[in-house]
Amino acid sequence: MKTRIVIIDDHQLFREGVKRILQFEEQFEVVAEGADGREALALVEKYRPDIVIMDINMPHTNGVEATRQLIDTYPDTKVVVLSIHDDENYVMHALKSGASGYLLKDMDADTLVEAVKVVAEGGSYLHPRVTHNLVKEYRRLAAGENKKEAPAKREVCLPLHLLTRRECEVLQLLADGKSNRGIGEALFISEKTVKNHVSNILQKLNVSDRTQAVVVAIKNGWVEVR
Repeated sequence: MKTRIVIIDDHQLFREGVKRILQFEEQFEVVAEGADGREALALVEKYRPDIVIMDINMPHTNGVEATRQLIDTYPDTKVVVLSIHDDENYVMHALKSGASGYLLKDMDADTLVEAVKVVAEGGSYLHPRVTHNLVKEYRRLAAGENKKEAPAKREVCLPLHLLTRRECEVLQLLADGKSNRGIGEALFISEKTVKNHVSNILQKLNVSDRTQAVVVAIKNGWVEVR
């Protein structure tokens, strides 16, 4: 069965671009488009999509409030928020409202497609740059718990008991906020190979998405936050 998608954004040109990208994928079907949060709720009621791609800044009802209302009424519908903001406060507000994904509008087509696929399969997806910012905020808060002592820099200990050396390199680049394309360019490997490495990492760490993998790696001192 195809993944049914509704796109909500007050800029028609941007909506058209997102729609064209998604329609290249046979498993996706864009069933409706809307321009604000109020329209989103009406369209979800009418079409019952699997996923709503929701702009965060819109007139009348913004994306965060619309997501909260939508999830309360239709908990089986997943929301992927679009934003120009990579600040962690925006991200946390979106996630607290029930969003399953957070993408920046300067994303490439591959990131959009990957995010929708991950969310459609029940996972969550954050734009790589957002993930990196959240990781840095996590480290800042963790360090703040011990204000009396300046925390010593933790030595990175590669999890070679779990991952191959190449997978450790990929995990570090995930923590750096690199996209699949960026990782491929850094390691001189194809995006397909990167996707295979990421899938292996998720399976071996027993997590469902990249963000969880990075959080696990940070907690265990397996990567450097730089």
